[in-house]
Amino acid sequence: MYAIETFALTKTYDGVTALNELTLSIKRGTVFGFLGPNGAGKTTTMNLLIGLIPPTSGRARVLGFDATREADKVRERIGALLEDHGLYEYLSAYDNLEFFARINKLTRSERAQRIQELLEKVGLWDRRDQQVKEWSKGMKQKLAICRALLHRPQILFLDEPTSGLDPASQRMVREEILKLKASENVTIFLNTHNLDEAERVCDELAIINKGRLITRGHPEEIKSRATSDGHIVAVIDALPEAVERRLRDLPFVKSMEMNGQRLRLVTDTPSRSAEINRLLVQHGVRVEEIRRDSVSLEEIFLQLIEEEQEHAS
Repeated sequence: MYAIETFALTKTYDGVTALNELTLSIKRGTVFGFLGPNGAGKTTTMNLLIGLIPPTSGRARVLGFDATREADKVRERIGALLEDHGLYEYLSAYDNLEFFARINKLTRSERAQRIQELLEKVGLWDRRDQQVKEWSKGMKQKLAICRALLHRPQILFLDEPTSGLDPASQRMVREEILKLKASENVTIFLNTHNLDEAERVCDELAIINKGRLITRGHPEEIKSRATSDGHIVAVIDALPEAVERRLRDLPFVKSMEMNGQRLRLVTDTPSRSAEINRLLVQHGVRVEEIRRDSVSLEEIFLQLIEEEQEHAS
């Protein structure tokens, strides 16, 4: 059974389509990244899956339950960290978790054991008696993730969990997500526009723009499907103007730039390194290194969004 399934899931607000016939199936035990620019429909999708809003048409199933008609059963089995961490600033970390554990109907012994277990996992046990208001944003996010995991949910929904954090705190939260996936045996649905974050932690990605699903797959699969271009980097001593002109005139060179001693070219296929190297050497350019350059997820993301917008227009 899939953790999450959607079937032509659609949501409109006052005639504006926020989500357009989204069909997805997400395996259990994965970290699934849902990517898109602001306003793409990510938060709307999450709210539909959690049962906070009804769809205009289509349907969603979460852990086998209808996300609209059986929303209470869904929410009993999931945890969620939405846009706000939802913590009480003037309570201690321990008392925050104690309060939410009571709401989730854990017994006294279950509460004590589970709170200690989670705080130790994220390295906050020794600071359990401090008021949350004294903590950094990164520490608060870690505590909020603990709150969402108190009742051992089968799915954890995270909406932009590193938004507004400094780079060190972002890394800290990413590391905790990966550790918790392994130790808690939980499926994670991650809304993000942070491409570095998605590439580092996700087993599978889906990219959405203006409510429409553009593509999905493993990060490397998306990269390989999205472009047939070759990206080549050569480290050279210098690039004479005459050689630069020869390179630009080659029919298979789409673009090139020189930055210091690093020459970067985009070609029609990934197999042009030998031809580029031969031309450089024939014209007396000393080549220290030449290799294929990997395409970043950010480049692919921007390319796909641009293509989608051109297609829509």
